Amino acid sequence: MAVTDLPILGMLRTRMQWHQARQKVIAENVANADLPGFKPRDLVAPRFDRATGAVSGQGGVGMAATEAGHIVPAGAEAPVGETRRAKGFEVRPSGNGVNLEEEMMKAGDNQADYQMAASLYQKSLDALKIAVGKR
Repeated sequence: MAVTDLPILGMLRTRMQWHQARQKVIAENVANADLPGFKPRDLVAPRFDRATGAVSGQGGVGMAATEAGHIVPAGAEAPVGETRRAKGFEVRPSGNGVNLEEEMMKAGDNQADYQMAASLYQKSLDALKIAVGKR
């Protein structure tokens, strides 16, 4: 088993990848703020299984909805990478539902969370280096 295969590092990598994808979706929302009829989107946050560290919907054996028309199994949630529509209450007469202030707040929070995950990843690697005597 490689050092990078540790569950904590895998979870942090998954979290950082999710934040990168979310930043892209938020940027698309901001870029389309003047497009008539555009509805803002956001990503569903990944959830981790406490016992195994696996991302929900990706670990173990079970039923999965692989296409949009499939029925989601009972007790299951939407896939990790699926986008969901934001529930905004401000819609312009053109039908655009992007609230720039809200999107910029999301972008700032997303950036801070990404930096925290990256810092934890680096600190975990440093702790491993100390444990094996490389530092």
